[in-house]
Amino acid sequence: MTNAHACLKINVTMRAPTRAAAGLLWLLLALSPPACNREPTVQPIAPARASIATETLPPPAVSTQVAIPTPRPTPEPTSDFLVARSASCAQAGNMRSIAALDALTVRFSLCAPDAAFPAKAALPVFGIQPRSWIESTDGTGEILAHPIGTGPWQLQQWLRGEALHFTRFEDYWGARAPFSELIFRWEAEAEARLAELRSGAVDAITHVRAADYQVVQQDGSLTLIPVQSTNTLYLGMNSAFNPFDDTRVRRAVAQGIDRQAIVSGFYPAGSEVATHFTPCSIPNGCTGADWAEFDLPAARALLAAAGYPHGFESALYYHDVYRLYLPEPGQVAEELQLQLRENLGIEVTVILMDSTSFIRQATGGELAGFHLLGWGADFAHVNSVLDFHFGQHSRQFGSAHLELQDLLLQASGMADLSTAATLYARANDAISTLVPAIPIAHGATAYAARVGVANLHVPPLGAPQFHLSDSGSDRLVFMQNAEPLSLYCADETDLESMAACQQVLQGLFGYAPASARIEPRLAEECTPDEDADEWVCRLRAGVRFHDGSRLHANDVVASWAAALDAASPYHTGNTGAFIYPQWLWGGLMNSPER
Repeated sequence: MTNAHACLKINVTMRAPTRAAAGLLWLLLALSPPACNREPTVQPIAPARASIATETLPPPAVSTQVAIPTPRPTPEPTSDFLVARSASCAQAGNMRSIAALDALTVRFSLCAPDAAFPAKAALPVFGIQPRSWIESTDGTGEILAHPIGTGPWQLQQWLRGEALHFTRFEDYWGARAPFSELIFRWEAEAEARLAELRSGAVDAITHVRAADYQVVQQDGSLTLIPVQSTNTLYLGMNSAFNPFDDTRVRRAVAQGIDRQAIVSGFYPAGSEVATHFTPCSIPNGCTGADWAEFDLPAARALLAAAGYPHGFESALYYHDVYRLYLPEPGQVAEELQLQLRENLGIEVTVILMDSTSFIRQATGGELAGFHLLGWGADFAHVNSVLDFHFGQHSRQFGSAHLELQDLLLQASGMADLSTAATLYARANDAISTLVPAIPIAHGATAYAARVGVANLHVPPLGAPQFHLSDSGSDRLVFMQNAEPLSLYCADETDLESMAACQQVLQGLFGYAPASARIEPRLAEECTPDEDADEWVCRLRAGVRFHDGSRLHANDVVASWAAALDAASPYHTGNTGAFIYPQWLWGGLMNSPER
């Protein structure tokens, strides 16, 4: 995700409905397309509302495999099954077509290889709803507040401004919750959330303030639940400008900054000094050698060899916005200013910019000095971090590093993580050698709960799977930062909407408890071809929606097309921006503008 996009994910107390689109419009290749015509794109090979087969399906078969590259005969779609097609890859982003091949098989054909398909498909924006419900609501209106999914909880009532009430779905295909009622409440102030928890009014809360960690830990009735980090603070440098065109200067800065002092002084407990640009919670994020340690003699020698024995003058740009990766922006900027002066003789002027200008100029490669930025992974694949910063479209750090770009391009076509590990190790080593940016910290966060709540695991990405926890009573009350904008998450970006959607809706994949590991949900397996530009997914049999209907491949095509196909009559949503689908796949299918 873009740095502006990271801000959307972290600043969860901003409630303006357009806040998500505001920071991303200028970063994405194609965001809000003009109003699409109402011609159907979920175009079946026969008419758009072909009947869905009602055959009796066998009971569910559980698999732990994400992708098994075993060849199998692939059926072709018939007139009973839906197909969403792009007119061409020039108008498709990276999704060429989505086709139901039979009642339980869906084929995703891409315009270019994408090994991150399972990780992207795990996001709640691709939660599956019945085709009939999508069509009857035209993809807007009632579906925004009344999702129909296959998840362990079904929505009972949304009391606007107060709470969401969920009840246990008795026909859930997986393990059922040990309690029957789940309630979501919200409160913007972290101190007030903690007060509600301590009073016993709620059972669990999100995002405890760093200043309150000790309060929670010293309260015998509460437990602190740390969450693995998926974010990175970094100090960027642009090689298009002197003296950062000299690798020795960049390496000198990397070894001349005491990153541990920054983490110890300005970050909450559980935060870590970055050993790699990508957090280690992301698969293959920490392959390759660790980043160079603080070594002042070596740093000064490098700077002298580059012709700057007494340092130089520059600027340090930042924006004063709280993020998990940068909890104290101004203080960290001043600490870096002090360290650069005292350690290396580099005199920097700290320049505060407004967020819009700062993000635009930093990511556009327009800032001549240092810039202090961060990133939070959107999905559990190293591509979510490395491709934006160092891929072929990046201009943030100046001159392109072609060897690094080639490594990332090769790795993007390798669906098997272990096979790709060697390439990502080489890419990580290239980053630490070329030093386009210096990773500083991975900021920590934490939830809190009553001691009586058991097995409440929070994954690094996404919301807790509350049905796997035990409240010790017949209900669990969870308090998050704010009220969801809607419960149609294909067209939302806020964490509050996503957390609620994940209780009701499921996608092809999801995250394991307290982990960024991808595991099957509605797909038993998704098998890539040799180039990873085609994925064939076999659905779990016997799964029922909350309305009693059975999961069918047409439901998958209809749900994905409503989110991703600009020409679909059901591509309507809440805001109509569909930011996440566009970002994840490089644009919409059949987009009138790229």
